[in-house]
Amino acid sequence: MKTINVSLPDKLGIEIENYVKSGWFSDETEVVKTALLEFIRHNKLKLSERFMMEDIKWALKIKKGKK
Repeated sequence: MKTINVSLPDKLGIEIENYVKSGWFSDETEVVKTALLEFIRHNKLKLSERFMMEDIKWALKIKKGKK
């Protein structure tokens, strides 16, 4: 498992602590993991589309250069 150390603004740190204290999550790590997974799930299609468009633009440049 990969470990990442992150510095957060105080306000965000307090929000994370509040989620744990209120029982929504067992610890701060679980909050961060859940947030990252949700971010990735939400943005996966957008990122895939962006990468596809970059590939298409690259292929079109190559095609134009061969003429």
